[in-house]
Amino acid sequence: MTTEVSDGRPRPGRRPGRRPGAADTRGEILAAARRVFAERGFDKATIRGIAREAGVDPALVHHYFDSKEGTFVAAMRLPVDPSSALPLVLSGPREEIGERLVRFVLTMTADPAAREPLLGLVRTAMVNEQAVGMIREFFTSAILGRVAETLNVPPLRMQAAFAQLFGVVMTRYILRFEPLASADIEEMVALLSPTMQRYLAE
Repeated sequence: MTTEVSDGRPRPGRRPGRRPGAADTRGEILAAARRVFAERGFDKATIRGIAREAGVDPALVHHYFDSKEGTFVAAMRLPVDPSSALPLVLSGPREEIGERLVRFVLTMTADPAAREPLLGLVRTAMVNEQAVGMIREFFTSAILGRVAETLNVPPLRMQAAFAQLFGVVMTRYILRFEPLASADIEEMVALLSPTMQRYLAE
């Protein structure tokens, strides 16, 4: 795109999607995404809406974060993007899905840097009704629904499996019950995998 100056000579126009002088376009998009997700929830939020709030082209949001899920993960500082993590968990023999899922969740949350943003989001949800809805929609759409569809598992079984793993993580890292809080990951995998397998494979 070109524009003309007063002497009639063309000059290059501004590249679309970037505001002049924006020092941290990515950060501004993330701030806008947090506002949009908080106000509209995960399901009703759109890339276009986030881009409009940030004052950028929607293509720029896609450039930085690829998808709405990726934008949510980055905005909420979650440890993993389901679109990349779930295929790894779901691939492999069906008879080992329970073990893979338990090991993945416990290994991921064992890293303090990975689990703290997730736990912080949960703490916020406990006192903020809007946050509850946003988190519920994200987990239902981006994780539980996708896994249930891939494995052909009824939603009730999928949610029961999630509730058990979620409860273990909360008890291990927020309530810090012993000996659960300091139990070895492989010991927990051996204990929980048969139950997860029953939920997801039968």
